[in-house]
Amino acid sequence: MKNNTKKYNFPKRISRAFRLNFIKLFRSPGGAKKISLGFAIGFGLEMIVISTASLIYLLFYPIVRLSRGSLPAAIIGNVIGKLTFLPVLLLPVAHRLGRFIYPINIEGAKMPHHAFKAILSGDFQVLTDILYGGLHVLIGMSIIGACLGFVSYFVIYKVYEKQRELRLVKRHQRKNNVSSLESSPV
Repeated sequence: MKNNTKKYNFPKRISRAFRLNFIKLFRSPGGAKKISLGFAIGFGLEMIVISTASLIYLLFYPIVRLSRGSLPAAIIGNVIGKLTFLPVLLLPVAHRLGRFIYPINIEGAKMPHHAFKAILSGDFQVLTDILYGGLHVLIGMSIIGACLGFVSYFVIYKVYEKQRELRLVKRHQRKNNVSSLESSPV
């Protein structure tokens, strides 16, 4: 049997994935505040996934539940954060921001050329350099994630309310169309 499903190119699949996730977001249970909060938490926590080596996912569910946000909305916000590649693009900015906020002077802060050989030979100074460099990124990405989460809360809240109003208008128009068809003589 032949499979008649249409194949889409990569950019079209990405745009369809965004659209599908937004449709899922607007149909998830809960009010606008709960959905906006869940999305903001998921989107904000995505910013620190790289700098925590994905260990933030251990705290993802408890953070969403304790803040009383929507878990499906948080997952969708996290996926959208992944699809935008913002965490990767903002790494240099986060490193500079973290270094500005928490300046640490480490001897030999530049990474040696053969870092892996140095670790194998027993020189663990490379690990402290990586740790402190990661600390700057973690601080910077935490601040950026909090700012982006804060902004996304209001954006999603506004978009959710706009979508809700459009659905109500369409429902009202359909109801009027059906009632006018029923009352008109045939």
